[in-house]
Amino acid sequence: MCTQPFSLLHSVIHLQQTFFYKDHTSAMIEFNITYQSSVSSARLGKLKTPHGEITTPTLVPVATQAVIKTLTSQEAEEADCQILIANTFHLHLKPGEELVDQAGGLHEFMNWRHPLMTDSGGFQVFSLGFGQDHGVGKVLKQKIDESVTIGQQPKNITITNEGVTFRSPVDGQKLFIGPPESIAIQQKLGADIIYTFDEATSPVANKEYTKVSLERTHNWAKQCLSAKTSNQALFGIVQGGKFTDLRKESAQFIGSLPFDGFGIGGEYGDDKTIMPEIIQTVLQELPPDKPRHLLGIGHLEDIPTIIKAGIDTFDCIVPTHYARHGTAFTSQGKLNLKNAIFMNDQKPLDPKCQCFVCQGYKRSYIAHLIKAQEITGLKLLTFHNLHLFNSYIADIRQQIKAGKI
Repeated sequence: MCTQPFSLLHSVIHLQQTFFYKDHTSAMIEFNITYQSSVSSARLGKLKTPHGEITTPTLVPVATQAVIKTLTSQEAEEADCQILIANTFHLHLKPGEELVDQAGGLHEFMNWRHPLMTDSGGFQVFSLGFGQDHGVGKVLKQKIDESVTIGQQPKNITITNEGVTFRSPVDGQKLFIGPPESIAIQQKLGADIIYTFDEATSPVANKEYTKVSLERTHNWAKQCLSAKTSNQALFGIVQGGKFTDLRKESAQFIGSLPFDGFGIGGEYGDDKTIMPEIIQTVLQELPPDKPRHLLGIGHLEDIPTIIKAGIDTFDCIVPTHYARHGTAFTSQGKLNLKNAIFMNDQKPLDPKCQCFVCQGYKRSYIAHLIKAQEITGLKLLTFHNLHLFNSYIADIRQQIKAGKI
């Protein structure tokens, strides 16, 4: 577990502040910092949106296609999920933002009565581009010889200063998304919080490429502010890759613009050991009175580290993705229910867990469902993992309030 300490950004123990943000786009959210730790940069808060209030810090589970895979919206709520994030790129492909808009927006479409975020499609610039070319994620599992340099283009997409031309993974047709297009799609989808269109760079991009990409992302951020006409909250995204000076530059620029909150995106090079330094560098430059979201990070071992840094919300596919591959997270570590040993195991997934899965089902039964490829096995693991993650973070909130974190 990552335990690297952070310098104290704020030392006031009880900080009670309420901030209302109204810029030229008439967006309004209310963010109330209710407690500031005296032993780290961790903080407790209330983020109010048109669809309710969430307590921070919190996980934002990923509902890529307007669904937590295998769960209904009601089940996601019962797993203590406070807010979800859906994927702009994939919803644009199917069913299309026009259909969602006709259904009354994402909240009505998916019967989710709580806050929602949508990303901008910027991550797909990486995942369908250089990420796909080199077979890498945002954190390298091992060093590779590949590199991305100035002037280089991915094989399957084209990146210009105006935007990105993709080839649809659904039908192969070309489609273009730039800042105005991304904002227009997100406005039709109707989430409470939307993001600027950006380029998430590859972990093998060199500094020269990353700097050019950063300038493009900053220009797109200004275009997104100009394009937005709705009352949705718009978060600007800080990029800069693994380069601390570029991260600082990006945080200063994005932080100077009238965004309602901020996302920290991108990659962290060869591993996540530099992540604490990058987050600290960024947060020192961002306005402390606005919410901060960490994009795409949230393994259990990451969570204390990023919360101690002062992150308010963070999204991650880990609890749901691992569940669909037969893995349960427990207080004693991960269990791979595909292993034959669990077929005769009559214990609950986690004796310390209070979710309905652990209260009513044995490891043997769930292992049987996984082996038989029954969807219900994936549902049970997904619910349990989300409940465990949310309970873990709720306990961290209590520890912050008690002055232990």
